[in-house]
Amino acid sequence: MKSNELLAQVEAAVAAKSLTADAAANIKRWLTEPVYAEYAPALAEHIAGGQWKTLDDVFWTVIPFGTGGRRGRMYPIGSNAINDRTIAESAQGLADYVRDQAGGKALSCAIAYDTRHNSRHFAELCAEVLTANGFTVYFLDGYRSTPELSFAVRERGCACGIMVTASHNPPSDNAVKAYWSTGGQLLPPHDRGVIERVMSTREIRRQTFADAVASQQVIFCQEQIDDAYQRQVLAQSVPGPRDVRIIYSPMHGVGAASVLPVLAAAGFKDVELFAPHATPDGDFPNVPGHVSNPENPATFETMIVRAQEADADLVMSTDPDADRLGGAARANKRGPWQVFTGNQIGALLADFVLDARRRQGGLSREHYIVQTLVTTQLTRRIADSYGVKTVGDLLVGFKYIAGAIDEHGPARFVFGAEESHGYQAGQYARDKDATVAALLLAELAAAVKAQGKTLWEKLDALYWQHGCHVETQLSKTLPGSEGMAKMRALMQQLRTAPPRTLAGHRVAWVRDYGTLLQGPPGQVSEPLVGPRGDLVMLDLEQEGNYVAVRPSGTEPKVKFYLFAYEPAEMLADLDDTKRQLTERLEQIGQELVALAERV
Repeated sequence: MKSNELLAQVEAAVAAKSLTADAAANIKRWLTEPVYAEYAPALAEHIAGGQWKTLDDVFWTVIPFGTGGRRGRMYPIGSNAINDRTIAESAQGLADYVRDQAGGKALSCAIAYDTRHNSRHFAELCAEVLTANGFTVYFLDGYRSTPELSFAVRERGCACGIMVTASHNPPSDNAVKAYWSTGGQLLPPHDRGVIERVMSTREIRRQTFADAVASQQVIFCQEQIDDAYQRQVLAQSVPGPRDVRIIYSPMHGVGAASVLPVLAAAGFKDVELFAPHATPDGDFPNVPGHVSNPENPATFETMIVRAQEADADLVMSTDPDADRLGGAARANKRGPWQVFTGNQIGALLADFVLDARRRQGGLSREHYIVQTLVTTQLTRRIADSYGVKTVGDLLVGFKYIAGAIDEHGPARFVFGAEESHGYQAGQYARDKDATVAALLLAELAAAVKAQGKTLWEKLDALYWQHGCHVETQLSKTLPGSEGMAKMRALMQQLRTAPPRTLAGHRVAWVRDYGTLLQGPPGQVSEPLVGPRGDLVMLDLEQEGNYVAVRPSGTEPKVKFYLFAYEPAEMLADLDDTKRQLTERLEQIGQELVALAERV
């Protein structure tokens, strides 16, 4: 079928409201511009077959290269899908920007990939583009973690890095994450600079992977990086007991390659790899919903069954690219198993690391921990008790924690945590690392077991000391162009006409990080000192009770972060307080979701 006939069918589909005008505009570019010629046959086949719903989904917009990279559903064609074209554009745009910034210096890039479908293919494609643009590529062949990629960028002195992973997204998705020479994800001004170059890319320079290997522009270095990386993780180890039985799951991802050897080297001899999740598999077949996200308590159900059979003390899991850690343990010696939230693990690890540093005589008022605006305030209160600073006025995303480490000096950095199960200790990387978190959580579990306690009992002790903190997260998926419009409308309503009460509690203050203004509802006009971003926080009249709302930066959903708190001096019955705060957050969450549905 000729091009003009295909274009006529596209116009007819728009007239019949089978296709949006935005999708049609992108389809026309892919049909007529020479740079998309290799995709024209597949596109023509879709048009001839009347696959308008699919075409609208994959062409209604240009998939954004966000501040962390490009993530989405894989499909062979489409401006709004992950495919060879959008991945190559991402690599070309990154190469162009980095080369412009380098001023003629020799350039290199580290590349790694996880177990997802097409990850190795996309990693090779990125290497083909980078080497064609004059870069040396340090290629970590075989499945490797995101934090190891961050480490490799720093270890080899690279100008940038690329990690092929969609983290904990469904099997349909993949992505590229871009890293700067610091080993951290892109921060201002480089994030906007790379985004502009990616979104304006038309011509792509590329050579074959085989040619790049033959010319030694691609250097395989995985064994050397593995050894150096694991040594740095082990340097964060805390001496102490090791008598603890652990069930560990990589959830079909990369984690076993680093978590297991690190735990073994640290002296943990009773670690069982959870067999149903052991095989690297991009379909994540034995995980509920096929989504390997340690934030989801349902992913622990079968692991806990095995832990009960084995009389284990601790269950741990990592997401597909092993930058997030989840965990579960018994409430007490004979109690039920319970899954920790990301905030609870962060608080436990913060206290453990700070206590270890203090006993070693290595803490001062200049030392600091780092968290984001939506991380529990329990970690800040723990840091206060040790006399160290908290850097916490940060937008959501571990890249801001990484940036704060460099800004405030890595020599005094102790620990970083975010609510979404991301943690870091040490100076070797600039991203969250499930391997070091697994090491520290195993050491803490062994330490409290030696005292006749469980991790949950340790957490209760922190509540008695610092107050009871209960947090939860909710999200509302709003896909497509209509969903994006609803998200914008919801954020605007929260800024201009927020609810006056939540769960019967008065909303006393609004913090709008989009406009950097704050004030009572309806009077948000006072300056707000903080980072600018699409985040609104509603403070209730009770201290420490608040909510935060933001659109996800990587998925078509709006996220709600809910916080409840009761000061230590007000605690009488801890279990009763937990129930009350949990019920409060449940009601607040229902009201917020209902608000999102009404917009």
